Amino acid sequence: MKAKIRELYEGHSAAAHRFRYALLAFDAVTILFVIVTSFFHHARAVEIADAVFGVLILADFLVRVWLERRRGRMFLRPATWADIAALVSFLAPIAGEGLGFLRILRTLRLLHAYQTLIRLRQDLPFFRANEEVVLAIVNLTVFLFVMTGLIYASQYGVNPDIGNYADALYFTVTTLTTTGFGDITPMGTWGRMLAVGVMIFGVSLFLRLLQVLFRPTKVRHECAQCGLLLHDPDAVHCKHCGALVHIRTDGEV
Repeated sequence: MKAKIRELYEGHSAAAHRFRYALLAFDAVTILFVIVTSFFHHARAVEIADAVFGVLILADFLVRVWLERRRGRMFLRPATWADIAALVSFLAPIAGEGLGFLRILRTLRLLHAYQTLIRLRQDLPFFRANEEVVLAIVNLTVFLFVMTGLIYASQYGVNPDIGNYADALYFTVTTLTTTGFGDITPMGTWGRMLAVGVMIFGVSLFLRLLQVLFRPTKVRHECAQCGLLLHDPDAVHCKHCGALVHIRTDGEV
């Protein structure tokens, strides 16, 4: 039983790839649920849905702990504590649903997993041709979600200017872009430190996105001789070691 479950989480079979795609879809639904429910009062149906999501996340988390070969190291990973924060936010609503946005950190880990990247390159020609741009957009989006969730969790109910997720998102984007209209300002030391983090790290991710958008396109192909991964699309020899490279193409000139 354990071997079969490990195959789903870590294997290369078609069933394992479908399972990991399903996990990505579940994480996306979870984030969408948190966003939508932040705009209105939590009725009983929402609380039940919270509990269902929490139980599913708990089950996934316990399975990962069970499969982990080095459990001590597992709790040193940020993604593990992001899962724990999401669990608390869903199973103990008093913690604030804003922490549920930390769930997206696990989505980032799933997307960056070696097996998932290989499958995306095989299944999606668009992803294969624009991998760096897609990952840069995902990194920036994840950062935006996480910081917005933290701002929402820390400022909602304390700051009269932040009444829902949209207000927190608006503040995060205006801070990230250094627009700074000044109509919403964070309250307290914690809020100001979050704003500082958005400005410092967010700008770096934004510049990274601009870099991959406007620099010449590279082809991802590992040189058998030296391991250089990125080459010009029309490269015949590796720029690092001079070895011949056989870059696969779709027949386009």
